[in-house]
Amino acid sequence: MCESCQESFTHSGSLNRHIRIHTKEQPYQCEYCQKKFGRSHHLKRHMRTHTKEKSFKCEYCQKCFAQSYDLKRHIRTHTKEKPYQCEFCQHRFAQRGSLKMHMRTHTKEKSYKCEYCQKMFGYKWSLKEHIRTHTNEKPYQCECCQESFAQSGTLKQHIRTHTKEKPYQCKYCQERFAHRGDLNRHIRSHTNEKPFECKYCHKQFTRNSSLKVHNRTHTKEKPYLCEFCQKRFTRSGDLKDHIRTHTKEKPHQCIYCQESFAQRGSLKQHIRSHTKEKNHQCEEGK
Repeated sequence: MCESCQESFTHSGSLNRHIRIHTKEQPYQCEYCQKKFGRSHHLKRHMRTHTKEKSFKCEYCQKCFAQSYDLKRHIRTHTKEKPYQCEFCQHRFAQRGSLKMHMRTHTKEKSYKCEYCQKMFGYKWSLKEHIRTHTNEKPYQCECCQESFAQSGTLKQHIRTHTKEKPYQCKYCQERFAHRGDLNRHIRSHTNEKPFECKYCHKQFTRNSSLKVHNRTHTKEKPYLCEFCQKRFTRSGDLKDHIRTHTKEKPHQCIYCQESFAQRGSLKQHIRSHTKEKNHQCEEGK
């Protein structure tokens, strides 16, 4: 029996291992990095991070793993077994971690706090991505042009501007898109679905970004601040246009005469002087 907590054990070895929970004794030391462990099998598992030994082989595809639990998780990609079930909606998952993440969609638990602004997040990866808005860290770099990004997903999307890959195809007209979000927005041009509704006036929109901009007509929020004169704007595009009144930048150039303009709309008007086009019809969604 354990003298500290009175728990009983059948074997002396089990008692000895248990006692180390109280004494914090760690008699097993790694010969490579001197890290210590309370149990011998924990040391064995750790040693494989140094030796790169992979003794657990998948019977389906012969892939090898260093840890038995990694092999178990991998095998489920073959068997499609999903042993972890959500108690709220009965959705099933192959990994325990996936179930834990899913449960937060029901419990609304937010355990991860930003040290800069105290905002709370349900997932550690959400917090890490958010923190980069404070630190301006951009750890993901494009091999083609060296442009850096804060999120790996943004880098993946950017790479397609180089590869011209368009993996997402519309089932209605077969048009292809580089990004899933672009495909989803395009599909609504076929279905006329408007899933984003304003909570103030119930106007509906096909895009969440359009709803966000519209909401500011109610809240009067102007989140975009000019660094030169502190004037604020509702839309990021309006801020960009305004900044050019300070920088005198004119990035929009006429393909006919090379005259440059600060605003895209000014360029479009100018081009009509070359093409003699007189069509001012409004195109919805532009």
